[in-house]
Amino acid sequence: MTQSQIIQTLAEKCEVTKTVAQGMLNALSSTAITEVKKNGVFVLPGIGRLVRVDRKARMGRNPATGEAIKIAAKKVVKFRIAKAAKDAIVPPKKAKA
Repeated sequence: MTQSQIIQTLAEKCEVTKTVAQGMLNALSSTAITEVKKNGVFVLPGIGRLVRVDRKARMGRNPATGEAIKIAAKKVVKFRIAKAAKDAIVPPKKAKA
């Protein structure tokens, strides 16, 4: 879905104008960014969580030359999907009896 399609859907389901729906979406995204910066995690109940992860420095290889290179430590953001959302999208396999 595009951003405008999400805004249209929110406006219809919440029975508000598109402007209000766009404001809600912008507020959600800015809140998520602020919380991840401050606390390292932002949870969307039933959907998943944004998590800031600290990666350690490590050694890697240049694929073109095979030369060993140092990869610096850095912070990255990951999205971890909630079990409820995952099971709703891709139902778990049933165990054999």
